[in-house]
Amino acid sequence: MAKIIDGKAIREFNLDKIQEQVEQLKAQGILPTLAVIIVGSDPASRIYVNNKKAACERTGMKSLEFALDEETTTEELLELIDRLNADKSVNGILCQLPVPKHIDKNKVLERILPEKDVDCFHPENVGKLCIGNGGLVPCTPMGMVKMLEYEGVDPTGKHCVIIGRSDIVGKPMAMLMLARNATVTVCHSKTVNLAKITKQADILVAAVGIAKFVKADMVKDGAIVLDVGMDRDENGKLCGDVDYDAVKEKASMITPVPGGVGPMTIAMLMRNTLTAAKIQNDL
Repeated sequence: MAKIIDGKAIREFNLDKIQEQVEQLKAQGILPTLAVIIVGSDPASRIYVNNKKAACERTGMKSLEFALDEETTTEELLELIDRLNADKSVNGILCQLPVPKHIDKNKVLERILPEKDVDCFHPENVGKLCIGNGGLVPCTPMGMVKMLEYEGVDPTGKHCVIIGRSDIVGKPMAMLMLARNATVTVCHSKTVNLAKITKQADILVAAVGIAKFVKADMVKDGAIVLDVGMDRDENGKLCGDVDYDAVKEKASMITPVPGGVGPMTIAMLMRNTLTAAKIQNDL
């Protein structure tokens, strides 16, 4: 039976440390500030934005919300980003995705200054991540790294297999694991003999977006399994990309859904906002 990696407990551990550093910055007259932009009224996006505001309050940071109408144009959104870029009191800028289809997402993400890009989507930050020179790091992958650290897992020499090659999770997770001396294999929809590869993993990351995709016969005995999925099963119940009940009997450690990787994402957003404030104040 696997040890359950408690994402909520690890989140609180990290938020406590972030709060301590925020208090130190406040003592120097610096208040880390995150500006969140939401366009339209997507219910899931509203929940995410509220959670981010709550995390700012939890850590003592300031949060600013800019709620824009569904009909907002790309140009209007870019004008807002330009104002926030120029505002020295704003350290981090985040545009909640998805945005309405008529908005050019790439233009929006690339308009945010790299030093304020707390989601780490700007090409400059992606490039820095690839060469191991990034202060700001994608939140979900970094959350998994922090989970491994908390559990005392050193990736050095371990085979990390990642299912999924998205720009948000799969690719940056590969970079972070390489930087920590793991041997990394990235699998995807065109991978041949997927189960043969996943069964070699010491650390298996599931980020494919298909409910219960990873079955027990795809997992090596004693593997550490990190489930990034946020899916619904046949009964409409929230689940991950991993067949949790079956896989937990083979793995040595596993993240549940919910309560696993998810809580760490916002904690790392707070970490990035803190880092951005330090960078902008030459600390």
